[in-house]
Amino acid sequence: MSLPSYASRGPTAFLLHYVRRRAGSHLAVLTIVLAAVGCSIGSQYGIKRLVDVLASGNPAGNELWSAVAILLVLVAGDNLLWRLAAWLASDAFVALGGDLRLDLFDHLSGHGARYFSEQFPGALAGRITTAANAAWTIENSLSWTTIPPAAAVISSIFLLGTIDWHVMTALLAIVAAIGIVIARVAAVSRPLHTRFAKRAAAVSGELTDVVSNIGLVRAFAAARREQARLSQGIHHEMTAQRDSLRSLERVRLLHALSVFLVSAGVLIWSVTLWRAGRITTGDVVLTTTLAFTMLHASRDFAMAMVDLVQQFAKLGEAVRVLGMPHEMPDSPEATPLINLGGSISFEEVCFAYPDGVAVLENFDLHVPAGQKIGLVGRSGAGKSTVLALVQRHYDPQSGQVLIDEQKLSEVTQESLRQQIAVVSQDIALFHRSVLDNLRYGKPEATDEEVYHAADAAFCSAFIAALPQGFDTMVGERGVNLSGGQRQRLAIARAFLRDAPIILLDEATSALDTESEQLIQQALMRLLDGRTVIAIAHRLSTLDSFDRILVIENGKIVEDGAPAELLARQGHYSRMYQRQLAAATQP
Repeated sequence: MSLPSYASRGPTAFLLHYVRRRAGSHLAVLTIVLAAVGCSIGSQYGIKRLVDVLASGNPAGNELWSAVAILLVLVAGDNLLWRLAAWLASDAFVALGGDLRLDLFDHLSGHGARYFSEQFPGALAGRITTAANAAWTIENSLSWTTIPPAAAVISSIFLLGTIDWHVMTALLAIVAAIGIVIARVAAVSRPLHTRFAKRAAAVSGELTDVVSNIGLVRAFAAARREQARLSQGIHHEMTAQRDSLRSLERVRLLHALSVFLVSAGVLIWSVTLWRAGRITTGDVVLTTTLAFTMLHASRDFAMAMVDLVQQFAKLGEAVRVLGMPHEMPDSPEATPLINLGGSISFEEVCFAYPDGVAVLENFDLHVPAGQKIGLVGRSGAGKSTVLALVQRHYDPQSGQVLIDEQKLSEVTQESLRQQIAVVSQDIALFHRSVLDNLRYGKPEATDEEVYHAADAAFCSAFIAALPQGFDTMVGERGVNLSGGQRQRLAIARAFLRDAPIILLDEATSALDTESEQLIQQALMRLLDGRTVIAIAHRLSTLDSFDRILVIENGKIVEDGAPAELLARQGHYSRMYQRQLAAATQP
């Protein structure tokens, strides 16, 4: 069963899905907890029996010590069983949280580019943690502060039935009625808890977005502005939280009044029967302790429900967003992409982004395996869209994209991306060592392979100058490196991947002239025999490519070798001349 199928059924069904994975351990915890509650309630019966024995005047030794032994066994069982349940829960509950987080991340990573463009990345990561924490809290609350007091109340009622079954029947009916009324009142308040969960997630996303762009905030002296923006969001969150808590407090108040009246009735009833000589002194002690047990257990239950309801709302909100069905799932009949060299074809492709503006219209392109082509044109012409469609970040509205004559819609996305290495303008680096970031392109690569890729991309010199060399941490998103260094690391990582298709999106835009020349030499040497599609702002970086495509308004207006296009005196020639003139101006 896929994650969306059980996530869409609500937080309860979602959590039960993971409980069933470890049904044995969870059932063991529940059984032991109920046994511990039984010992706790049973110990009160043990006290009742001991009081009756003592009240008899001069009890026999066997009868007295038997009553003492029974009470001690029940008290010991009450304490030891709780510890055993907690020991088992420490494994079962922790494992459930791990399963949940891994599944949510696995599903999240399968979402398309459109999904991530509409969400706060920080809020998405936060929701995974929120879901796991909520599941942990729910399980602990149910095991220690919700089910035990509920079981204690029910057990107390049945134990009272040993004294008078009429009272037991009446109490069961009263408790059922109270439960129905409280459940209905709580249901009316559910939208308040959901609103609080949504606003809390939104504030978390806003805060993460600001912190991740703190350099921009400082550059524009916008700290106070962002504080005011966050203040407004936090104010809305606090208002929602107050409404949520007060709705729960109303439920607790109703519950507390009901339980007090019931407990008072039981106590008055027991004293009345004792005065009439119908029950023993031990029975009065038992009914009194059971009445207080129900009072305290119900109070604990009501308090636990406050947190439980809110945690279910948090879990539901997180799962609703994270568990959305994938926009572009693999077809059930999808097969792995077979590498036949890396040819790329666009056949009458029409594509528009969600805003409805058409980017590509009847776009046709064939790139033979091993050919290197450059895409040039104005911003918004459709160049980046071509790269996005090759990676299947989106599906075209009509037409089809093929690699090695295999439709991308009919191959698995995992196998597709294994055949492609990408170097984009916005370099993505993890807050890990240089070595780890380089090896990300090929996890199984040996150190020698990594060093060779670094040499080929002319990274070795600046890496050697770093404090710990290849073991130096690059900082979040590579903040400890210059722009040119980050781009050369990204190029080395793509080289190491050794994929048949390489996509370059302004891969040399941040390099100085000397570094750019070195990279051009590396490209000529290392991209030989691979299919390359490159977007370049500096047209001179494409001089050694096989073809140049000039794209305007989603259409190819010029196609040919660089020298051929320069000779035509067309679009490409005019662009080239403008850049050349700008470069020679003082």
